Amino acid sequence: MSPVKRLEKLYEGKAKIIYATDDPDLVIQYFKDDATAFDGKKKGAITDKGVLNNRISEHLFGVLAEAGIENQFVSCPSEREMLCKRLEIIQVEMIGRNIAAGSLAKRIGVPEGTVLRVPIVETYYKSDELGDPMLCDEHIFMLELATPEQLETMRETTRKINQVLTDYMVGRDIRLVDFKVEFGLHKGRVMLGDEISPDTCRLWDQDTNEKLDKDRFRRDLGSVEEAYQEVARRICG
Repeated sequence: MSPVKRLEKLYEGKAKIIYATDDPDLVIQYFKDDATAFDGKKKGAITDKGVLNNRISEHLFGVLAEAGIENQFVSCPSEREMLCKRLEIIQVEMIGRNIAAGSLAKRIGVPEGTVLRVPIVETYYKSDELGDPMLCDEHIFMLELATPEQLETMRETTRKINQVLTDYMVGRDIRLVDFKVEFGLHKGRVMLGDEISPDTCRLWDQDTNEKLDKDRFRRDLGSVEEAYQEVARRICG
């Protein structure tokens, strides 16, 4: 594939910038060092977070592709850039959960760290203005965010992602507590997009339950950069 040319900025979010390219089917996803929490109320920066998240996401998208899970990843033109298939993002975030933590522990009234009897998948409205509220299927269909067929594909793919990543992380002494994934449409097909990183997953050390993810930033636990570096070392080698 010949190099593509980065063109105008299409969108800037809290952690990434999306650029158009001279190929209408491809975009460049640029990873920033900016860090936010609590719907943007807490802001900061994590040194080299963008580099590490790009590297981790590249590696895990490869793992998922080998397991038959189609995703946006094409290549990494630079240490902060990911060349991706252009997606029409579906405004429904899927959360896979294996262990109660964060909002789930508070919502159902169990101690953080409680292993769930079976993994669960939750759906949320991708809307910063509304604070990304949790949605039931009827809400999703009423708002016309996804069709029943698309939602079922996203839910089943999230379950498969959970199994693949859980097995992969165990071999690297990491517990996959929970994770967020996003999907979009590429030429009419539902496809995994966004990123998979310590920004979007809760990752705990297998033996000590030490947090190795953005909760270190959220909760002022310190050693944030070191945690991201450790995840990259374990996952990518």
